Amino acid sequence: MLPNGPEMAAAFITLAQWVVTAPLNPNYTQDEFSFYFNDLKSKAVVLPDGYSGPALAAAQALGTLVLRLKPTPEIGVGGFALTAEGAELTGADVNAPNDGDEALILHTSGTTSRPKVVPLMQRNIMASARNITASLELTDSDHCLNIMPLFHIHGLIAVLATSMSQGASVCCTSGFNALKFLDQARDEKISWYSGVPTMHQAILLRAKRQANAAKGLSLRLIRSSSASLPPAVFDELNDVFECPVIEAYGMTEAAHQMTSNPLGDGKQKAGFVGIATSPKVCIMDQDGNRLTGDAEGEVCIRGDNVTPGYENNPAANESSFTSGWFRTGDQGFFDGDGYLKITGRLKEIINRGGEKVSPLEVDNVLMEHPAIQQVVTFAVSDRMLGEEVGAAVVLADGRELDSAGLRAYAETHLAKFKIPKHIVFLDAIPKGATGKLQRIGLAQKLGLED
Repeated sequence: MLPNGPEMAAAFITLAQWVVTAPLNPNYTQDEFSFYFNDLKSKAVVLPDGYSGPALAAAQALGTLVLRLKPTPEIGVGGFALTAEGAELTGADVNAPNDGDEALILHTSGTTSRPKVVPLMQRNIMASARNITASLELTDSDHCLNIMPLFHIHGLIAVLATSMSQGASVCCTSGFNALKFLDQARDEKISWYSGVPTMHQAILLRAKRQANAAKGLSLRLIRSSSASLPPAVFDELNDVFECPVIEAYGMTEAAHQMTSNPLGDGKQKAGFVGIATSPKVCIMDQDGNRLTGDAEGEVCIRGDNVTPGYENNPAANESSFTSGWFRTGDQGFFDGDGYLKITGRLKEIINRGGEKVSPLEVDNVLMEHPAIQQVVTFAVSDRMLGEEVGAAVVLADGRELDSAGLRAYAETHLAKFKIPKHIVFLDAIPKGATGKLQRIGLAQKLGLED
C-alpha cells in the first residue's frame, strides 16, 4: 500500500521477482483493507515510512507483519530499504520464479458475489508486455509519463512492466494532475503516455488553450484504455497533439490488453477498440457457440496473457470459462476489417471512468445502515465519467435519512469513488417479471436518464 511514485514502481518490479504481490488502493477505508488482507491471507504489508493511516490499523488488528519502505535516493531514483516492525528480516535461499509462478494478484468486482481474486502468472505479465510492445512498437528509446495509479492493471502492465521489458524508461508521477501535465511532459521529453478517457478530457481542456505547447511535445502516440473513449475526444486528441491516438481494450483477467488499434497513419478507428493483439478473440452466443461475420454477442478471449482462473471460486470459473475461452461479460462485434466494437456490458459492473464498482458491494454496505430496509445500486450515465453510481433506497418504517446522511455513512465504509452520487428514496423498488430487482435500466425507469 504505497502512493504513486518511483518507490512504488521499483517495489513492484523488485518484489514480484520473489514474492506474490498485491498492490492496494491507498484510498481504501480500514474496513476495506481488513477485507483484502483477510481475503488475500497476506503475510506482510508494505507501508510508507511514517504512515499511520487505516492500512496500518487494519494490519495491526489482524497481526499482519508490517514492512516499512524508506526511500534511499542516494542509491538512485526509486531506491528503497525495507525494515520490519517488531521482527527481523533475514535472508533466505529463494529460487527465481518460473513462468508458472504467481507474480501479481488483483481483485475484480463481481455482480453476484464479493470481489473475485485474479491471480496473474509471470507468463501472463510477460505475454501482455510483448503484446503491448508490438501494438505500440515500443523501443528502448521510448519515455513514458505515468499518470495511472500503480494499484491498477493499466498502470502496472501497460506502462510499467511493458516499458521495463524493453529497457525503456518511465517517469512515475505522484498521481495525475491535469494542471501540471503539459509542463511535466515537456520537461521529461516523453514520447507517449497512456490514460483513461476522463484523464484525456481533462488534459484537452488545457491543451486546447496551449496548442503550440501541445504540438511541441512531438508525441509519438497517445494511448487510451480501461473505458470507452468517445469519438469526439479521439478526434480532439488527434488534432491537438498531432499524433496517433491508440484505443485499446483490456481487463484484469487478461493482464490488461486484449485488442488494440494498430499504430500507423489512418489505421485507427474512432469508437472501435482495435484488432486482436496475439490473444485470440471471438464472439459467442449465450450457449457458447462461436459466431461469425459481424454478429453481435459476448466477447471471449484465450491466450498466454489470460489468468488460469479465479482463486477459490469454482462457481465463477465455471461461468466465466467455456472450452478454454474466457467470457468477458462485454457485448460486441467485429466489423469487416476485423476491428472490435464494444456495444455494451452484459455484466452489471459500474465503470466510473475506469474505476470498477461492484453494485452488490455497495448494496451490502448500505444495508448495514439501521434506517435502510432495501437498496439496489446501479449505473447512471454520466457525460464525463461514462457512468456514475446510483442507489435506490427504501427506508424502514418510521426511520428518517436523507442523501447527505447516507453519503456520510458510506464515506466511513467505502472508498470515495464507490459512494453513490445519485440517491433516490422510494416506497418500493421496481422489480422484474420474476420478482427480482433489476439494476439494468433502473436509471431510466427512475427518470435519471433520457
